[in-house]
This record gives sequence, C-alpha cells and structure tokens, in this order.
Amino acid sequence: MRFMLIMIPKGYETAPPGTIPDDVERVAAMAKYNESLQKAGVLLALDGLHPPSMGARVSFRGGKPKVTDGPFAEAKEVIGGYWLIQVRSRDEAIEWARRCPASDDEVIEVRQVQEWSEYPADVREVIAPDLTTR
Repeated sequence: MRFMLIMIPKGYETAPPGTIPDDVERVAAMAKYNESLQKAGVLLALDGLHPPSMGARVSFRGGKPKVTDGPFAEAKEVIGGYWLIQVRSRDEAIEWARRCPASDDEVIEVRQVQEWSEYPADVREVIAPDLTTR
C-alpha cells in the first residue's frame, strides 16, 4: 500500500517567497529521518515545497480555468512537503509519521494513495494503459 505523509507546517501559509529551511539541526534531523525511510526500503519519493506565495491555484468554476497567484488569503493550512512511502498497512504508515522529527507547529497528515485495482472495471477501461502501470 502506498501512503502519502503530508507535512503541514503552521504559519507556512504566510511565508514569503524563497523561504527555505535554514535551521541546520532540524534539517540534519530530517535528513536522518529520510535516510531511515530509505534504508527500510519504504521510501518512494519525497520533496519539500516552496511556500504558497510562489504558487498558483487553478480553479474551474463554470468549466473555465481561472488562475490565482499565491499567497492565498483564505488558506488556513498549506502543504510544506511530502513523503510517498510503500508499507504493509495504515498502522505502519502512521508509525513512520510518528517517528518524524517534526516540531510543535507541524502536523503530518497520512493519506492512502488510490490504487488502480480499486477502480471499477468500467472506469479502468477509459484510462490509457500506460497511465496505469505502477
């Protein structure tokens, strides 16, 4: 089962463009955690994200795409980064999230990835085979 561990750092919604983690000790602790995920063979991908002030949102009200540049005043929580892991169960994914050296102002949301095999057969028929190979 694949799970995404989504890092939600409080206050990141108002971070100025170009904000990058600069606390060497925290970055080292996070690097060690990332290495433990890799050594355990569960890590598929990970990345940190620039703040919303450098992003954009595309909405589709009325079927027409509308682009809004960040920051987003209405945002109360934003994603700061993620890990994509492959584990045997939700409990194992949660255990990995518990081991993260996160600070008091960070939350990790654990979400299971929808697998191709979960989709109904009629839905699978309309998706190109090369998009389903995972």
